[in-house]
Amino acid sequence: MSGMQLRFGRSIAVLCILALAACSPQFRNHGYMPNEDDLSTITVGVDTRATVEQAVGAPAISGVTTDSATYYVQSRVRQFAWQQPEVVERQVLAISYDSAGVVSNIERFGLADGQIVPISRRITGTSGTSESILRRLIGNIGGFRASDFLE
Repeated sequence: MSGMQLRFGRSIAVLCILALAACSPQFRNHGYMPNEDDLSTITVGVDTRATVEQAVGAPAISGVTTDSATYYVQSRVRQFAWQQPEVVERQVLAISYDSAGVVSNIERFGLADGQIVPISRRITGTSGTSESILRRLIGNIGGFRASDFLE
């Protein structure tokens, strides 16, 4: 076998490997979601908005802060070959505050069968989380384009 045939064979092998790699889905995470270890340092009924931001940080650009709550949003996006990116998972962490600015609820929400469902909760009283804000943040999973999050 000549050197030219060997190089040609290697080039074909590299092209085949690259073609196979392009066929596997690529996943990306967007947004910021505090981890459970950081959240465990927050005490419901004791911590304030300032101590929460010190412990877990401020929400990313996709998060929302209102007078009564802070929402952290994280999305998982899948892109397969040439297809449009698709949001396949979205979670929202809602930290609610009472009128004195003290943490009253810590709730994590996701989407199951098209319905917003709580994943975990640490609550002192009734939930202060606004269902309409959650619906806008989680939204219809297929309703958001991943390109909205990509630069």
